[in-house]
Order: sequence, then C-alpha cells, then structure tokens
Amino acid sequence: MSQLSHVVGSHTYTFSSLRELLAKASPARSGDYLAGVAAGSSEERVAAQMALADLPLTTFLNEAVVPYESDEITRLIVDSHDDAAFAPIRHLTVGALRDWLLSDEADTAALARLAPGITPEMAAAVSKVMRIQDLVLVARKCRVVTRFRNTIGLPGTLSTRLQPNHPRDDASGIAASLFDGLMYGCGDAVIGINPATDNVAQVAKLVTMLDEIIDRYAIPTQSCVLTHVTNTLAAIERGAPVDLVFQSIAGTQAANASFGIDLALLREARAAALSLGRGTVGENLMYFETGQGSALSASANHGLDQQTCEARAYAVARAFEPLLVNSVVGFMGPEYLYDGKQITRAGLEDHFCAKLLGLPMGVDVCYTNHAEADQDDMDVLLTMLGTAGCTFIMGVPGADDIMLNYQTTSFHDALYARRALGLQPAPEFDAWLRGMGIFIGDGQVQLGRTLPAPFQRALAQLT
Repeated sequence: MSQLSHVVGSHTYTFSSLRELLAKASPARSGDYLAGVAAGSSEERVAAQMALADLPLTTFLNEAVVPYESDEITRLIVDSHDDAAFAPIRHLTVGALRDWLLSDEADTAALARLAPGITPEMAAAVSKVMRIQDLVLVARKCRVVTRFRNTIGLPGTLSTRLQPNHPRDDASGIAASLFDGLMYGCGDAVIGINPATDNVAQVAKLVTMLDEIIDRYAIPTQSCVLTHVTNTLAAIERGAPVDLVFQSIAGTQAANASFGIDLALLREARAAALSLGRGTVGENLMYFETGQGSALSASANHGLDQQTCEARAYAVARAFEPLLVNSVVGFMGPEYLYDGKQITRAGLEDHFCAKLLGLPMGVDVCYTNHAEADQDDMDVLLTMLGTAGCTFIMGVPGADDIMLNYQTTSFHDALYARRALGLQPAPEFDAWLRGMGIFIGDGQVQLGRTLPAPFQRALAQLT
C-alpha cells in the first residue's frame, strides 16, 4: 500500500502527492476551501492525518512541495538544512516526532539543538496531527531569546508591541497613545507605527519622532515604522535613525514578489541597518509579519494549504536572525479564517511552528469586524498563547486600531495576561518601568498610582 493512503472502514483514501496530503490533513479552515485543497469530509481529513502520521520525516527532504528550480524559498529551505541537527530524529515518522516532542527528553536545550534540522514542511506536518494542548505544551518548551536594546523571550516574560497608530499620523495623537501604553507597561518589544502616509519623508519624520522620545526618557526599547523595506532603505540613506527593518513576508517566491521583495533585497536592508550600529545589547534588528492566506490571496500558493505556506514564510524569517516575528493571525478576514475557532487554532499553529523552527514568535491576536469572532475569542487565544510562552503581543488603545480598522489586544489585555500568568516585561524595560514608578513593588505586576515626574513636566509644558 502507498505511504500516501489510509483505510477507514471499507474505503481507501489515496493522496496523489505530499502537497495534497498536507492540505487534506489540515484542520478545516475557510481559506483552504476557497483554494479547493481542503478535505471533502471529516473522514477524509482523519484519513489524511493518519497517513501523514505514518510518513517518514525523510520524505520532506526528498520531495519538494514547491519546485526547487523555480522557487528561491524552496532553495533556501533545502540548501540551509542542517543534517547534523536533524540526525537524532532522522528515523522518525511525523507521528513519532509528535510523541517525541511531547516527551521529557525534548527539553528546551534539545529543541534548540533540533531547530536547524527541522524544515517548515516538517513543522507544519506535525502540527496537523497535534491537539491544541500539544501545540501549547511543546511551544512552551521552545525558548528563543533575541536582543537589540533589551532582551526579549526570556522565561517568565511576555513582551508587547506598543502600536500608537493614527489615521492622520498626527504627532500629538501618536504621542498620547504612546504615553498611555507606557503607563500600562507596554512597548518593550517595539514601539511600532503603521504609517497612514507611506512615503520616505513621512517614514523619516516618524522614525525621528520616536527616536527623540526614546532618547528623552531613556527607554530601553526600539522603534519601527512598518513601511515597505525599500522605504526603510531610502530613509537610512537620508540619515534617519532607523532601529528595526520591517517587512511582510510569505512562503513562496511568487507571493514575496507580490510584496515587491526577494531575499536579496532583505539582505541589503539588513546590512544597511547593521551598519548604523544602533543596538546596545545585540544585533537582532529585523521585524517580520506573516499571516495565513497571504500566498493564496496573491494566487501564489502552488496548490498548498495556507498553513504549510505560512510555515514556509518562517524559513525566510529564520535566515535573517530577526528580533521579532509575528503572525497577524485574523487580519486577513473570514475568507481565510472564518470564525473564532479557526483563528484560535491558526494562531497556536503559527506560534508552535515558528518556535519549533527557532524563531522569536509573537502573535497579533486579532479579527476583522466581518469575521464570526469577538473579544471573548481573543481572550481565549491570548490566554492560550501566554501559557504557550508567546514572545509578544500587540498593545493598541482600546483594542481597536482606528487606522487599520481591525480588533486586536489592548494595553489592558497585556496587563491582564501578565498578571494572570505571572509574566514580566523584558528585564531592562521592567527595570525602567519600576524606576519611573509606572510599576511598583517586587515581582508582581502592579501599576503605580501617580504620573511619573518626567511625564508631568512634559504635560505642564503643553498647558
């Protein structure tokens, strides 16, 4: 019997390729139905998962799901694979890998050694045969620490991106949101703005404003304007104080081409930012965002399911030693992830796969207003991700991004997660918060009761 088949009762389900097997083993989601690659029934999905569980891991080294000759992401995956790191699990099947990952033998150190030997397709495959609790438990054991002006990803920490977007890029509006977020302890991952006016002059203006605020208050964090990488390169050429280089990425060459990028351009941007020498405790300075469905939306998924495409994007990120990576999990809408159940599963899959591959993974716990989801769903996902050791989440005023028009997590949500789960900000940022009196007491996350004196003086100057 073929390895790509499985019998359920009197029916034999046969799958024509590794690509089809991966797609039909995926938990149900609207994007895969839209692409025409999903299993036709729950029974077929289970048959695919059983066949996938019996598949040797070495299959993924011998069969490319996107042709090597025509896709630079496939070439990156194949050419950078660490055979020595893979050796301890070479004899395993996908199902046996799941069992090993859940064992005590697979501790934090072992998983760190394994990461270079795992391909994105292997990570996607094993996630498809795991329950939510499996995804949480294994991801929690994966620890990825990165550094620029502070140390992100240490055990017992949860960082936040402070996201003070404004629909007109108004400086006072951005500053108000920024200081509000700082007062809740947000911003240690990055203070990152999605610009409403996306051109080089505006990017340089916003980067300079954020740099002045960080310098004025000696905040141990980094800033980023989430613009296209070519704008960031141009801003660096103009002398702008760029900390992090941002770019949205996807899992196929064609999808990245639709974003106007390739690997060579990302290498150029990283080199340019490194030349500025702005990091104080490390040189991790790339920031990537991803999301299930991006390759399909660009008609560049090559017949793959959206979660396998998403995992391949992590190979791109891994090649650039990023400070931060996050999946904007529900941002693309119900065409790709229909409801809260699908968003929750996808967010935990994304986090698990990226951590298994050795990435500092965060998640934008979010949904669009036309999805069958609400803030209760986001509370569940946020709590599960915090338990799973998620690197960072978003902090947006009121959880409602008035510039991008989607629902995400608020400053208050980040405070909840830290308090409920006993988590702290990055240590350098935590020390700053306590020195400013924003956090008080030892250990427990407790807010101060007065406005820090430097902020009082700044407000007095405005009146």
